[in-house]
Parts: sequence; C-alpha cells; structure tokens
Amino acid sequence: MASSSSSGLTFKLHPLVILNISDHYTRVKSQSQTPQNGAESTTTSPPPPPPPRVFGCVIGVQRGRTVEIFNSFELLYYPSSHSLDRSFLEKKQELYKKVFPNYYILGWYSTGSEAEESDMQIHKALMDINESPVYVLLNPSINHAQKDLPATIYESELHVIDGIPQLIFVRSSYTIETVEAERISVDHVAHLKPSDGGSAATQLAAHLTGIHSAIKMLNSRIRVLHHYLLAMQKGDIPCENSLLRQVSSLLRRLPAIESEKFQDDFLMEYNDTLLITYLAMLTNCSSSMNELVDKFNTAYEKHSRRGGRTAFF
Repeated sequence: MASSSSSGLTFKLHPLVILNISDHYTRVKSQSQTPQNGAESTTTSPPPPPPPRVFGCVIGVQRGRTVEIFNSFELLYYPSSHSLDRSFLEKKQELYKKVFPNYYILGWYSTGSEAEESDMQIHKALMDINESPVYVLLNPSINHAQKDLPATIYESELHVIDGIPQLIFVRSSYTIETVEAERISVDHVAHLKPSDGGSAATQLAAHLTGIHSAIKMLNSRIRVLHHYLLAMQKGDIPCENSLLRQVSSLLRRLPAIESEKFQDDFLMEYNDTLLITYLAMLTNCSSSMNELVDKFNTAYEKHSRRGGRTAFF
C-alpha cells in the first residue's frame, strides 16, 4: 500500500456518511452479540468473536477534480465468496436515483483498522459501475489519544510490483464538508442533554434499555402463547374457541417482517421520507435565496436614491 495518492483529486466527506457507517456497524454488532447466562459466567467462556465488518456504497457528485461524498447505503455481503449482492445493489441504486437523480455511486465503505487483501476483490467488482471507485474505511475501535476522525479514504492505483502490474490502495486526504441542515442536526445531537442533568450517553442507554426490556417482555409472552397452543394441539388442555380468537387477533397485529408486502411498504415509506428531506432542503435554499435577493434590492434601492440607478433585481 502506497503512502499517499498522486491523482490530484480533492475529496469532501459529509458527516452523514460517517454517521450512517457508525450506525450500520453498531446495529450489526449488537445483533451479533449473544447473551450470556449467569450460570455460564463462572466457567471459562470462549474468546469473543472478532468485531463484524459492514459494507455499503457511498454516493455523491464529482465536479471536475473535486469529489463530494454526500450519503451512503448498506449492502449485502457474502463472506464465503468475498462478494456483494449485485441485484440488491442495483435495486438500491435505482431507488436512490429516483430521489437523488444527480447522485452517483462513487465507491464503497467498510469498517476495520486497515484495508485487507480481500477488499480489493470488492473494489474491482465495483469498477463496472465506477471505473475509479473510492474506498471509505472507518475504524470502529476507540482511541482516546487520537484527535482526528477514524475515517480513511483510499484510491486504487496501478503499480508495477516485481515486474507485475497490480492494483493497490493508496491513502487520500479529505476535508469535512457540511451543509446547513447537517450542521444543525450535528449541533443538536451534540448539545442534547437530558432533563435530569445526566449525560446524553446515559439518556441514550436508558432509552435503549427500555426498548430492550419491552421487546424481551413481548418475546416471553409470545413464547407462553406458543407453548399454550402446542399443549392445546396435543390435547393436554381443553380447546377454548374464545381464547383462540383472541390469540388470532393478537397475532394479526404483529408485523410480518419477512413478507414481500412489508418490504414494499417499508421501501415506499423510506422513499417518501427521503423525498420530504430533499424538499425541505430545497425550501430552505429557496428561502435563503429570497432573503439574499431582498438584501440586494434594499442595498441597491438606497444607492439608487443617491445616484439615480435602478434596482439590481
């Protein structure tokens, strides 16, 4: 891996990309952790598994020699073949094109401390979409002594090694670029404090603990109903039609997450949310432009009274 890139490109990274990657990693890590019972804690437990890696695409625009990364979305990864689900990628790309027609796939992202050899296979697989994709690597490990963001952008360059041309990853410098909506959101999250004076992390932990307890209670009650229905099916307990109707009514309220209809409804609501966000940004830009025009008109009206010139707009 070379020390730095020689392409001359200027990279601008938006904070939304870092937040998306961090959220993706946190969700996958929490789902992969298995709860341990108290009886098993006294025995020798196996070593914890390595932290999971997450993968996705980064999207944005390229204007000349400037590459600006605005957003990202998740991808399905197959560890056995070190490949991505292309059908899922094409479907996500089509959905984003409907909401953000000016955004293009600029590359992909992953998590880890350093780029691995298997990452080059994914990088080459995306070259049919972008001939020179970028690779955004986020290091999820906590280092309190590090002051810079734990994010690295790599480019691929063709180098001759031992007489054989090979593609290698090279580091590229970048700057953090924000729009007004992102600055307001990040500032709001940074200054979010609970009413009791505790830290924001404490409030978030209490909120997630409450959600976990509610889901755990729901799971236990559904398990009781399941055992009851099994016992009724075996004939161990008498059949009660009124109770069965109540159980059937309760099960209809549970969302069928694996159904095709749920996926379609979820994608529709997700696209509507993205569209509303996009319209809000357009409205904000139009309001700022109107204020700027009013200021110019006011300034030129005052100047025209003294010099006899007409208004600028």
